[in-house]
Amino acid sequence: FIDDGKWAGISTLVIKDDKIVQRERFGYANLEEQLPVEDNSIFRIFSMTKPITAVALMTLYDEGKFELDDKVSDFIPEFVDVMVYISDTKSHEPQVNEVSIRHLLTHSSGIVYGWGQSHVDSLYRVNGVGDWDSATIGDKVKILTQLPLKFQPGTAWEYGLSIDVAGYLVEVLSGIPLDEYFKSKIFDPLHMDDTGFYVPEEKHARLTRLYYRDGEGDLKSGGFMAEAFKKPPLLFSGGGGLVSTMDDYLIFCQMLLHGGSLKGVKILEASTVKLIMSNQLPETASYQEGKGYGLSGQVDLESGEYSWAGAASTNFWIDPSEQMIVITYAQLMPSDYSYANVYYGLVKKALIKK
Repeated sequence: FIDDGKWAGISTLVIKDDKIVQRERFGYANLEEQLPVEDNSIFRIFSMTKPITAVALMTLYDEGKFELDDKVSDFIPEFVDVMVYISDTKSHEPQVNEVSIRHLLTHSSGIVYGWGQSHVDSLYRVNGVGDWDSATIGDKVKILTQLPLKFQPGTAWEYGLSIDVAGYLVEVLSGIPLDEYFKSKIFDPLHMDDTGFYVPEEKHARLTRLYYRDGEGDLKSGGFMAEAFKKPPLLFSGGGGLVSTMDDYLIFCQMLLHGGSLKGVKILEASTVKLIMSNQLPETASYQEGKGYGLSGQVDLESGEYSWAGAASTNFWIDPSEQMIVITYAQLMPSDYSYANVYYGLVKKALIKK
């Protein structure tokens, strides 16, 4: 993948039974300056932020602040009046079952990203919902509550801004900004020292360059989001706002694999981790054949494997049945997971079944 010139740098890691099986870095973090990928290289993990947001919210669940099927409007009152768009009649109707916290964490809320061609998607674009530099997450959520849902909550699965709303819910329930909550409840206790919503100036040299492919398929640096994450943001995106290193995200995965605790530090109850890593989709919503959706991550219905990916071609898998964690990092947009899927397939084939 590196030698064919379509990728700048790739980092891979396999941990099984708490032991490093394979760890390697291929290519360059900065192709132009021939700077290699290092163990402490900082990557934009985008949607791999989502499981971290789920963990943050579920720490408040452990404190008894909410139940998964509580209505979001119990905590964000504006949600009670949100209507649902009916595409067949081009009209609106009230929510049959109001958006719940479970709906948010499983992308079955009717809240989308605004990337599609539907009327609701177009409303997101017209109202600047995807413009992250213009407002705080609280302000964005208030805009969202003035727009219709794409479908009745609980009736479908569609990727969207639900986890960003969940991040705002963390702020509402805790009274603490999301960046501070992440730091105090997850990052500091687990010593995830290089994970955050931006890269401090003294660490800029460790931030990998972001690449894209031009019309000829050639690798180019820059493009969308290339200069993001270099200063504190106005909006803390629980859906895709973090940067991290391989080691930091491994710590997070190990905490989940070990039932919410790691090296004497307890983040979640073991029963809560089981909720996160098991299928939580309503029966009326479907995801993919053989796959379910837990809280902010995909679940393999057969193996119990919990996984997700990021927009710049990063991936992780946690396989409890094999006591194994696999993480692959690259920095290419739009996302291309071909290298990760091939690599993970090789890892799976290498397992010796007992």
